Order: sequence, then C-alpha cells, then structure tokens
Amino acid sequence: MSGYYLGVDGGNSKTDVVLGSVDGEVLGFVRGPTSSEQVLGMDGAMAVLNKLIGEVRAQAGVAEPIDLIAMYVAGADLPIEVARLEEAVAAQPWADRSIVDNDCFALLRAGTSMADAVAVVCGAGTNCVGRAADGRTARFLALGPISGDWGGGPDLAEHALREAARGEDGRGEPTALSAAVAAHFGLSTVEDVSIALHLGDLDKADIPTLAPVLFEVAATGDVVAGRLIRRQAEEILAQHRVAAGRLGLLDAPHALVLGGGVLQARHPQLHDQVVAGARAQAPRVEISVVTSAPVVGAALMALDMLGAPPAAEPAVRAAMDRAQATLLAV
Repeated sequence: MSGYYLGVDGGNSKTDVVLGSVDGEVLGFVRGPTSSEQVLGMDGAMAVLNKLIGEVRAQAGVAEPIDLIAMYVAGADLPIEVARLEEAVAAQPWADRSIVDNDCFALLRAGTSMADAVAVVCGAGTNCVGRAADGRTARFLALGPISGDWGGGPDLAEHALREAARGEDGRGEPTALSAAVAAHFGLSTVEDVSIALHLGDLDKADIPTLAPVLFEVAATGDVVAGRLIRRQAEEILAQHRVAAGRLGLLDAPHALVLGGGVLQARHPQLHDQVVAGARAQAPRVEISVVTSAPVVGAALMALDMLGAPPAAEPAVRAAMDRAQATLLAV
C-alpha cells in the first residue's frame, strides 16, 4: 500500500506529531509546545501545528500530499469545540482528509485494539470516553467541577491539604497527613503552610505536589488518606460503569484502558480497588494500564481509517517506542 498520514496529539503542555506511511513505517516524529486552542486561540494553535507539521515533513523527507491527518486535542470536549477545530484543520493544506476529536480517544486507541472499549483518564483531571464496534461513542462534558467532575492529581492534593489542616486544628479526624504535609513544605505545622500559601511565601502552584504525599500516607493505613483514595476509585468506577452502560457493554467483553499520571503510577491503594471494582461491575472486562503515548493512538486511528494491513500496528508501536526512548534520552 502507499500513502501517508499525520497523527497529532495536542496536549495542554506539549504537542506530538508523527508522520508515517500506510504500511506502518514511521518516517518522522517531532514534539513541540502546546497547541491548545483554549490557551493560544485558534490562529495561534494552527500556527504551532503548521510549524510542527513542516518540521516533521522535513525530517521525514516527504513532499508528497498527505492522505489523512488524525488530530486528537485536549479540551475538545463539546461538539461545538470539535466542530470548530475540524473546520480550522480542514481549511489548512496539511492533508486531503482530517479527523479531529478529544485526546482521550487517542489514548483509548493507544491502549487497545478492541473495538468495544472504555478509557478512564486520571491525571491533571479526570475524563472518560467509550466506543462500541458499531461506531457509537460515550463521553462526558469533562468541564471540571461545573460538570460534576471530581479527582485527578491536583484535586486530590487540595483535598489532602484540606484534611491535613482540619486534622491538625481539630475540626476533622486526626491524620498523618498533617505532619506529612508540613514536612513536605519544610514547615512545622499545616497552619504555617496555610499562612505561607495565603501570603505568597509558598507558591499555590506547588499544591499539586502533595498528590504523591497522599498516596504515601495512605500506604501506611491512615484512615483519612485512605478515604480520599477510595473516593477517587469510586469516581473512576462510576465513569466506567456509566460509559460502558450507555454502550451496552457491562455484560459484554470489552477493554478498560486506564491512563493519566495518577493511574499510570499504579499505586496499589488505588489500582487494586479500581481493578476489583471494574471486574465486579463488568465481569468480562479486560483491564490494562496504557503504556504507549497518546500520539501512538492518533497514528493507529489514522491507519484504521486508511485501511492499513494488520502488520502496520505492531510496526508503528515498535517504531514509536524507539522514538519515545530516544526523545527521553536527550
């Protein structure tokens, strides 16, 4: 087979672009800054993507037309947001055809080749998408607290700080989080931490660094920390249950792909609860933690659309594993 594709993962902090051929050969891979339309505006986002696509074309030595660009973007949560991005991408000279959607679908494809699947992401925030073999999809608004979302690393960290403060001053249950939070910031008490954050002596942007502290304290058997972890597990399981239920998959074989930094860390206190709970509500589920970068899923979605041969998928995965390893080694 002949032909070329572009796969794009546009995250909140970085953008990955891969250029490959339909037979599974990866010809170029570049990484750049965020291409988020919400951060840069549409013109700014298109400018970043245009620069990166030019770079990957030059790296690959491909001047021929590109058959398809598959672009999956953080923040493309509402149909109107996806439609606006589709229109903007279609207006560019990058490829003959384009697919645009939320980046969770790229992560889902990176994690499994099963046609019936659900992905739950728990990292900087939480999100969940699902797809069925007949083309139906399930998704949530994923707009944060205003759409009912709960959890993710920063949210867990804020709850840990809150419980640490309440445990110290007596409004809440005693918890080892109090001493751990104070020590994390090099201060004597959580009260000192709160004051320092309020006055600007500590940067509030550092609060999310408490997420690992929460898991460390939970591992000691602390009841309060354990309760927060359990609440996160319940949220992840609720997302899986609802998405799989909408697609009629709870009693059917399907994949559950777990992604995002919090889940990819495989903290036993969280991971074990999620695995046990998912199997209880969907006995035929196959659970995995994604290890491939979402841009791999973007590439595979492009290959799916182009009717690539089965051998293309393992070829792309192997090539992208090597490319990612090289990037990390630099």
